Amino acid sequence: MSRGHRSALSKQDIKDCILEPLSFPESPGPITVLSHAVYLPCMFCEQLYKEAEKDGLLKHMVIEHKLVIADVKLIANFRSYVLYWKKRFSEQPITDFCSVIKTNSEAPEEQQENFFLLCDVLPEDRVLREELQQERLRIILEQQQSERSDKSFQRLCMFCDEEFKVNRSILFKHMKEEHSFNVGLPDNLVYCNEFLDVLQKKLDNLQCLYCERTFRNKSTLKDHMRKKQHRKIKAQNQEYDRFYIINYLELGKNWEDVQSEDDRALGDTNEEDWSDWEELPVFAVCLFCDKQAATNEELLGHMKDIHHFDLQKIKVDLGLNFYQQVKLVNFIRRQIHQCRCHGCPEKFQSKTELITHMEKYSHISVLPERSVWDQPQYYFPTYENDSLLCTLSDSEEETTAQNEEFPVIGEDLSRLEALRKTSVLNQLVRDSVIRS
Repeated sequence: MSRGHRSALSKQDIKDCILEPLSFPESPGPITVLSHAVYLPCMFCEQLYKEAEKDGLLKHMVIEHKLVIADVKLIANFRSYVLYWKKRFSEQPITDFCSVIKTNSEAPEEQQENFFLLCDVLPEDRVLREELQQERLRIILEQQQSERSDKSFQRLCMFCDEEFKVNRSILFKHMKEEHSFNVGLPDNLVYCNEFLDVLQKKLDNLQCLYCERTFRNKSTLKDHMRKKQHRKIKAQNQEYDRFYIINYLELGKNWEDVQSEDDRALGDTNEEDWSDWEELPVFAVCLFCDKQAATNEELLGHMKDIHHFDLQKIKVDLGLNFYQQVKLVNFIRRQIHQCRCHGCPEKFQSKTELITHMEKYSHISVLPERSVWDQPQYYFPTYENDSLLCTLSDSEEETTAQNEEFPVIGEDLSRLEALRKTSVLNQLVRDSVIRS
């Protein structure tokens, strides 16, 4: 008996936690979530179990009613799932929905048993699971938005006595910059207070947040986390999964599944006709204002004419390759977002004040030393889906053009022994020996 499985599904820490709110898929239409009582009912009888006793209910239905539910852990709202099928089984025979598995098929008939498999191979079951998943995602996003709007937040840093109010992201940013403790972007988190409570409890119990070892006193724990660079959480600990939005995005996937996906597998699929594909235009946004342009030339021309920032000239003058251009753009994006002038140390209260200052003193085209922005942390986009990064010219094309002038001709390997005697590598080896 084959059983349908969900393919693994679904987003990388940035140096500073300064991203705008992430863009999520459009929330699907709401489904009817059935009553939120304290107990889980059996699908076939009046037996009730507490929600924490889900395994007891599953065992009961297997033993007493011969029902096996596949991939229970992928069901977003188990109680609603149970109530739905309890109603459906009261309307129609279970054989209309479930596959039948016969045990002891070679034994005498009186020793044989029929078990029923309820899984997402059944279209109705698959639709139900997907709707419950979408409803859970909607609730999670509402919870996250509620936390963003909550002005009553007040909490001490876990590593010092500094207090933070109103904005949770400021606390997370402080812990990252001042204590090198990084849990990812605040915009990726939900149930932040509970998350911080869990972390604080572990520290109070003298437990390292990364390796989860327990120490005899607080000083030893602090020294361990500092020396071992353990100022982060153990990502493989599933206790933290509920606090990250990525674990709610798609059915049956967590963050590890998302990161392990290999786009190369797409090459194994059969070719399809994409002639009806209508791709929407992608607009890139100016570094210094809200101007959007559909082409690279238009946007670069705008920044050059309006803001006197010639990215193409900077690229040529500094000899920037593609990745250095990416780092420069991400650096400027971050400075502008933080209302900090990249031409001088001044910081401003608003983006408008910043741009006015930069234009007045011609600081837009003034770049700091390369060592300031040419750092690995700026490989990561400051804004999600920054289309400007996709329009940067790839210097690899220029390198290829240069290499075309110097063709590389492979040596004939059919006469390997002669090759060993005549190869230019022999001369290189002799020169090396003479120099040494």
